[in-house]
Order: sequence, then structure tokens, then C-alpha cells
Amino acid sequence: MMKQTLLCLVTAIAALLAFAHVNAQPKPSHNLIFDNIPARWDEALPLGNGWMGALVWQKGDNLRLSLDHVDLWDERPMPKIDQLKFSWVIDQVKKKDYDTVQSVGDVPYDNSPAPTKIPGAALEFNCSFLGKTATAELDISTALATLTYPNGTRFLSYVHADRMTGYFAFEKLPAGTVVTPQLIIPGYNKKNIPVGGNMVVDGQGLEQLGYAAGAIQKKNGEIRYHQPTWKGHYYEVLVQWQRMGKDGMIGAWTITVDAKASLPALDTRSKEPTFWPSHIAWWQDYWNRSSVQIPDTLLSRQYYLEMYKFGSVARANTPPISLQAVWTADNGNLPPWKGDFHHDLNTQLSYWPGYVSNHTDLTASFTNWLLKVKKVNENWTERYFGTKGLNVPGVTTLNGKEMGGWIQYSMSPTVSAWLAQHFYQQYAYTGDEKFLKENCLPYFRQIDQFLNGIAITNDKGKRQLPLSASPEINDNSIDAWFQRTTNYDLALIHNFYRRFAELDSAATGKAAGQLLEKGESFMPLDTDPSGLTVAPGYPLKESHRHHSNLMAIYPLQLLSKDKQDDKVIMQNSFANLQKLGTRAWCGYSFSWAASLYASAGMGDSALRYLHIFAENFCSSNSFHLNGDQKKGQYSNFTYRPFTLEGNFAFAQGIHELLIRSEQGFIDIFPALPSTWADCSFHQLRATGAILVDAVKTNGVPQEVVLKAEKAGKVRIRLPFRTFIQQGISRDSILQEEKGIISFNMTAGQEITFKNAFE
Repeated sequence: MMKQTLLCLVTAIAALLAFAHVNAQPKPSHNLIFDNIPARWDEALPLGNGWMGALVWQKGDNLRLSLDHVDLWDERPMPKIDQLKFSWVIDQVKKKDYDTVQSVGDVPYDNSPAPTKIPGAALEFNCSFLGKTATAELDISTALATLTYPNGTRFLSYVHADRMTGYFAFEKLPAGTVVTPQLIIPGYNKKNIPVGGNMVVDGQGLEQLGYAAGAIQKKNGEIRYHQPTWKGHYYEVLVQWQRMGKDGMIGAWTITVDAKASLPALDTRSKEPTFWPSHIAWWQDYWNRSSVQIPDTLLSRQYYLEMYKFGSVARANTPPISLQAVWTADNGNLPPWKGDFHHDLNTQLSYWPGYVSNHTDLTASFTNWLLKVKKVNENWTERYFGTKGLNVPGVTTLNGKEMGGWIQYSMSPTVSAWLAQHFYQQYAYTGDEKFLKENCLPYFRQIDQFLNGIAITNDKGKRQLPLSASPEINDNSIDAWFQRTTNYDLALIHNFYRRFAELDSAATGKAAGQLLEKGESFMPLDTDPSGLTVAPGYPLKESHRHHSNLMAIYPLQLLSKDKQDDKVIMQNSFANLQKLGTRAWCGYSFSWAASLYASAGMGDSALRYLHIFAENFCSSNSFHLNGDQKKGQYSNFTYRPFTLEGNFAFAQGIHELLIRSEQGFIDIFPALPSTWADCSFHQLRATGAILVDAVKTNGVPQEVVLKAEKAGKVRIRLPFRTFIQQGISRDSILQEEKGIISFNMTAGQEITFKNAFE
């Protein structure tokens, strides 16, 4: 095989590759396949390992690899941001003098180029002599990009799954030809680059950062680029390459931040010059963690492309998934929204699918990073809110520092309450007792301390926030602030104390009534005939991109379709949502809506929104582009800034049709579309550290298999009423109401339930 020849792998390694292709869950039909190599960076073949990324595309006549590293950041402080105090903001809102707040909290974010994520560099190869590219393919089972030219020449590239190295190679080059990579540095020193119409979305020109010129050193088979950044910081890009036989070439690249770059030797005599087997092994393990089979070809492909991207941007020790992660815009400008960490939905949605898909080793990156920057967040909490405890800025730099922006959301008092949900999920899905006691509960206690310090008591004797908001209702105007606490904030607070009580009981074995009472001391959720309002006396009045008023339905699941009163609220909320329409929605609004409707058991509606997302709001390479790419068929937003949260919310939308477990029991096939007669999943993860398999064929659920990683009580609603069980005695099973059964499992135990009337 050409691939094995190129990479100098022995027969045993070639067999490993073949085995990986046979057993990998994605199918060839899930791959990205183009007749010609994409000609835009946001349509490129994406490669990544959580730390480094590359985009493979064609710019003019040149083959281009856009190179990136997650730590490439300019962390200079946002001007004036440390002057803000929440008490002052409250006073200005009361005085209706909000321009003064915007000038400090918002304007600098719009006008200042930094702090910001920055691009690395690009490699270009002049391939004009090879003619038009015949095919371009990304094999997502192995994370290998392959370009095939009409004369048989092939270009291959991948970013190693667990090494800080990217690889590229040519094979079967025409006789006598040499392809030499050229390093294209970002335009930090170019002048008069036009700024886009919207500086936040389109990005300011890179020259606005004011960096000194970088130094490029070249020698035979090597290029080193040293770029000074802000205040003594720098990064390096190192590229090395050499000939492979008579008609090939192989090379490698890396990026380092504040450290001299180096690469392992490209020894063509070695059996493993590019560490390909260990790369394959990582991706094989990744895909073997779980699988989903659904009868919808379009959605199945989109799902696996989303899960490929998740495996490309997350590792346990990386920063969280930012807006573009390791694929910073390669267009001469800063990335949309500075490529930062948005905690008013973007980071949260990005981790939704990781728990259920059995990738809790990767979701740990979120909580690990939050713990790493906790001291920075504690200091900001005391400085801005004037109270002890812990909150987190809603928009942050790599090191957790506040960046400002629309401060109703970028400095919201309930950001940490939402982030706490991910601490809960990390424990609930893994059962990691050490994490619970040493990390999770201490984090919750500090948030509780903060909420106690900031809450006030209203004239009805209920606690509330002194000022509240609901992202991104009324955008950044003074009307975005509410004197009575919004359902967004209330849902987060009520959920926080519900989960706090649950975690405390799990750690101590005692009832946690006092914590539940704390939650109940806050105002209840507000409803009217339109369902969940934005705030008391303020129903959702117009189409809106952020489903912030519906947080209690999803992701927090405070409301249940099994309770009649809750069901009515959910139905009214959806009726109002449909009445207002989708004209002001972005792409992520549709993928989030799928999980909202799935929570109500409305699988057909969820299916519709998943289709709209995949068909209208994604680039040809599956990137979420925010705007409706079919000229505004469903939304007035028709722009194309790339962000990742919509992609990952889509994957979770698929999960929510198949399995749910955060409402206190495992629910199998809770919201299957009426057209899905055949579907199955393998090793999806439920709370309680339970791995679950389920199969439905010819419209009939056949089997459910549970595998327990931890001992504990299991509550489950099977998709059939009568069953035959294996691995547990019948008298050990307790029949509860609403079709739920419960029983105890030991660690390592496996139980199978089969439909008695299949």
C-alpha cells in the first residue's frame, strides 16, 4: 500500500492499520470527500490533537496547511476592565446612565485587538505542476488527510494524536521534481489591511497587535520561525523535511510557546519514523469507546464528523474548547470574537456530547482547567463583586482572566453556577469518588459562599440577585438588565443547589435538606400562558438566538415531561417558540433546540431541527458557520463566522433521542423519531458510571445491556414492558411507577434485558 510505503512501516504495522480500518466505528461514507481540495480555510480538511491543529486547503495554486496551537494567545489586559465593580454597575443602571458602563465594560472589547487568540503560521507547497487535485479526503477513523493528483502523486498529512508533532508527505512525485515547503508567517507586520465591517465578528487585522517582526532561519531541510508577541513572550514554528527514496518527501512541524521548538528526527531507516502506530492506536481506542447506528444517512454522517472534531480538540490536559479551538481563522485577521472562551453557552455546549459518548477522559479538560485558573477567578470575584467565594468571568483569556464585552453575560453572577454543572456531570458519569471529595464539592462550596454573599432578600421574603440578565435578551442595552431575577439565573441557581445536595449526600451518605432549602429560598421560576418567561412580567416577545429562558428544560432538566404541570409549561414554551419563529436564530440555536424538544419526548420535532442545522448552518467540511448558508431560508443571519459549540450540541441532540439519565433514571429510546424503525447504540454512558447498549429492529426494541463500572443502585425505564433478564434475579428488581424499575449492581456486573415479545 502507498501509505505503508510512504511511512516506512513494516508488515506488522501495516496489519495494525488494516485492523484499525476494519474495526473503527466510522464508515468510509462518514469521511470528508471532495472532488477538489477546498479553496477556503473554513472548508478545509481539519486535523488536530487538542493541542495543535492544521487545516488542509488550497490557496491559489498552492497547497496550504494552516498551523495552530491552543496556547497561542496574546494575554495583555483588556484596557479599563479592572475598573469595573458590580456595585457601581448596579448604581449606574438605577440612574439610567448606562453609557458609562458600556465605555468601560464593552467598548474596549470591540476596539482593542487583544487579549486574543492568535494564529501560528502556514505551510505552502507549490503544486501547480501537478495539475488539478482529483480528490481530497479526510479519513476520520485515522485522522489522515489524503490528496490525490491526476498523475498519481499523493499528499498525506496528520497531526499525531498524542505527540506535539504534525506530519506531511508526498509520494510518487514526477521524476526530477522537488517540492519544498514554504513557511507563510501571519501578517503581524503588514500595513493597511482592511478591517471587516464588524470588528468583533470579522476580526481586526493582525497588524493591530503591534508585534516586532519575526525572525526566519533557513537551512537545508529546515525552517525555524521565532515570533515575539506581547511583553517578552514569543512562539516558535519548526518545520523539517527530507527526501524519501526517489519520488517521495516526508516532513514534520511543531509549534511551541515561550520555548525553543524541537522535533524528533525523521530517520527513514527507522521502522516508525512518524510514530504512526501510536497515532492509529489512540484513534482506534477513541472510536471503540462508543458507537451509534441511526437510519438517517445525513445525520449519521454529521454525528460522526462532530465526534471526530471532538476527538481533535480535547485532551484531559488541554485548555477548554474555545470558539475555534485549534483551527484559528487563516484570513489575515483576528478570529471571530477573538477566539476566546465564552461561558454564556459556548464552552458548555462544546462538552455536552463528551459524557454520554463515553469520553470522560476528554471532558475532564474542562474541570481540570477551571481548577487550574480558580485562584485567578477567586481574585476577580472579590475584586468585581466585593464578596468572597467563587464566580468565573463569562468571557475569559487562556489563563482565566476577564475580557469584558457585554458585561450582563461576560460578568454574569451565575457563570460559575452553570460551570458547576460540568463538575456534577464529570462525577455523575464516572463515579470518581476522589474527584467528588477533593475537587467537585470544594468548588461547589465556594460558589455557595459567593451566592450567599451576593444575594438580597426581596419584599416577599425570597432571595434574588441584585441585578439579573438573560443572555442575550436586549443585547447590550440597559434593558438587558432586570431588577427581578431572570429564569436563566434562577434555573442555574436552583439547579446548582439541587446538584449540590445530591453530591453532598453521595459523599456523606446523609440527607442534604439544608442545601435544598437554600435553593428553595430563591424566587421560583416564573411562568405565564407563554410558558417560561424571560423574567417576571416579561415573556419572550421575539425570535431569539439564545434559549436562555428555557434553561430549566434543557440542559438543566429541572422540568420533567413525566410531571403534568411541568409538561404543560414545556408545551406552552414550545408553542411560544414556534409562534415567534426562527428568523433571529443562529446555527447553535437549532442544535440546542433538538435537545429541548427531545427532553419533552418530541423526537420528530428534534429531528427536524437537527436536519436544519446540518443542511443550512454547516460548511462543506461540517464546520458550524453560525449563519444560514442557504440564503436565509430559516434565519436572517447569513454570515459565516466559524464556532464549534453548534457542532457539539448537534451530537448531543442525537444522544438525547437515544438515551437520557440526568433526571434520576436511565431512559432508553426516550424520544425516537417516528421514522426510526431500526437503530442501536453501543457503550453510551449513563450517570452512575453505567455503560449501556440498546437495539431496536423493525420498529421493536429488542434488547438493553447494562455494564456497571461502579457499584450502586440503578433506576431505568426500559423501552418494553415485559422482559426476560439475564445476570440478575427477578426478585432483585423493584417495580416503580411510570414504568421505571430499580435494582442494585456491583462493579463489573453485566445485566441484559430482552423484550419478552420481540
